[in-house]
Amino acid sequence: MKKKIKILYLLLTAILGVAFVVGGCSSSGNDDDDDVATTLAVVSTFPADLAAGVYRDSQITATFNNAMDPATIVAANFALMQGVTPVAGTVVYDVPTRTAIFAPVGILGVSTAYSATVTTGVRDLAGDPLAANKQWSFTTGPAGLGPAPVGLGTAGTYVILAKTAVSNVPTSAITGNVGLSPAAESYITGFSQTDATGYAVSPQVTGFIYAADMVPPTNTNLTTAVENMETAYTDAAGRSGPDYLDLGAGNIGGMTLTAGLYKWGSGVTIPTDVTLSGGANDDVWIFQISGTLTVTGDVILSGGAKPQNIFWQVATGATLKAGSHFEGIILSQSSITLETGATMNGRALAQTQVVLDGNTVVKP
Repeated sequence: MKKKIKILYLLLTAILGVAFVVGGCSSSGNDDDDDVATTLAVVSTFPADLAAGVYRDSQITATFNNAMDPATIVAANFALMQGVTPVAGTVVYDVPTRTAIFAPVGILGVSTAYSATVTTGVRDLAGDPLAANKQWSFTTGPAGLGPAPVGLGTAGTYVILAKTAVSNVPTSAITGNVGLSPAAESYITGFSQTDATGYAVSPQVTGFIYAADMVPPTNTNLTTAVENMETAYTDAAGRSGPDYLDLGAGNIGGMTLTAGLYKWGSGVTIPTDVTLSGGANDDVWIFQISGTLTVTGDVILSGGAKPQNIFWQVATGATLKAGSHFEGIILSQSSITLETGATMNGRALAQTQVVLDGNTVVKP
């Protein structure tokens, strides 16, 4: 049927000398590709145009109606400006969501206006460009108490990111993307995933699974994300002038902690619930831990505390014990283990492996 429509289209074009769209056939002649069926357009952006109070470590995104040529999703065609000054950033393309992502290098300014532009240099798989540049603007929110946030770059695309393995004892419920690099997909176990081109899906993941042996641009995206994860770890570990040093000799169970920079020359344990109490703005916590992090109780947020503003930098392994609940972003130089039934609102970013056992993990 599609071939007959295409023949009719070509005849009409030849006779009348004009281009038509007939039954989903575009002027590109690529009617057999359902991913490229309409005039190319940006169908949504983040932040939305004129949005206010935007989080300062946000990724800037543009989602298209057609599958894109990844080679055209580059910094030259996707820019972020603060006034007349370009903002440095990394641009990547996410295949399954048809989304271009601009991840700023570092944190955006406080209460600052920005404008984003996707140019007509981008192309879909048929080679068709946008009809006009897509532009939108937004303003970041005010600063809260505590240090500046830690910039995650493209590592913020993932709720779980590891280098050597991601293992899972079913059944877990993961909301967000799972990434692994430089290890191959065979080191992602327990998800019963189904492969597609450049990604995989799993009934246990509301999002997508990516590994280093998948086709471009997935493999290069992951290399960048792992580099950004390591940079974020170094940033968090290198913050100086702690507000609290060796608090509780490493045992913070039962405490209520306000925003600030906390440092321990040892491991940290949370045997009973700890509360992080924040205000209305983006208060930030950075926990610098020279040893292990062991969580048996719950991490509880109160006031305006948000998990995306809580950074746990762990020099060795982090373990969330069975049934515990955790809030925040773990940046581990080693492994992250979630024991049976542990839950987490945040991100598990590990420089070795992430181990799951019937867990619920939700991106912030």
